[in-house]
Amino acid sequence: MQRLHPFDSRKYGRAWRALLAKFGPALKQFWVKPPRSVRRSELLAVHTDAYLRRLRNSQFIAGIVEVPPLKSVPAWLLDWLILRPMRWATMGTLIAAQGALRHGLAINLAGGYHHARPDHGHGFSVYADVGFAIASLRRDGQLAEADRIVYVDLDAHQGDGICRTFADDSRIFIYDQYNRDIFPMDVEAQRRIDCDVPMESGFDDEQYLGALRERLPGFLDSVTRNGNLKLGIYNAGTDIYVDDQLGKLRVSAAGVLERAEFVLQELITRRIPTMVLLSGGYSAQSYRLVAAMVEYVLRGWGSLGSH
Repeated sequence: MQRLHPFDSRKYGRAWRALLAKFGPALKQFWVKPPRSVRRSELLAVHTDAYLRRLRNSQFIAGIVEVPPLKSVPAWLLDWLILRPMRWATMGTLIAAQGALRHGLAINLAGGYHHARPDHGHGFSVYADVGFAIASLRRDGQLAEADRIVYVDLDAHQGDGICRTFADDSRIFIYDQYNRDIFPMDVEAQRRIDCDVPMESGFDDEQYLGALRERLPGFLDSVTRNGNLKLGIYNAGTDIYVDDQLGKLRVSAAGVLERAEFVLQELITRRIPTMVLLSGGYSAQSYRLVAAMVEYVLRGWGSLGSH
């Protein structure tokens, strides 16, 4: 599988091992393991039954993860190797959201499947983990029906699935800064973005970070002005990195970390409980970029040092 798609499915484990090597056993005090993966009955809160049934078809799964040869692999094996880890990651998104509400900041070392929608999946996104987490929080009373949520998507790809999942939900406020020249180029979904910040291929640190500094603070101010904002979600995809195979942007490793520092400071300064999701990253350095961001968080808001 790893040789058939540029997505590094092992980056989460690699990031964890890099952090463990740096912090040692002290790291485990911040680790929460999901008790189980999400169940099919729970996924019905966000996905249609017809869509979930189609996930028993190898050809359909191969199309979602963009690896055509997988259509000849038995569906039960694809479920075990691909869908099962994504179900664990989807539960991880809910655990991270609960952690953010409880502690102010939490990171899921996976998740961010922002191309998945209720009745369809593509772009290596099978389950709408954000939609599932929000539906679960509302169902259990951890978010009131009137509570508002800000979603900041800084993956290189437009979060079309988020837009379609929350197409009619005015309680979700979407900021999306993405490369408009690449997948998915979904014009209809784009209309749902509240603060739409399209980039062009080749944009570097100055252009990318300049736009972020110019647009995000004002957007957050406008969203928080009316109160009742209870959760922030930051999609921290690392595919904006200069050597990424798919993102087509030219942001340096230092720029990727600077982005995280800026976004988290903006959210936390406004006292918005924040969940971070990792989403896309298609370079050999992706796990190092992830580890650097988590190290920054642990040193700044954990008890493992100060920044």
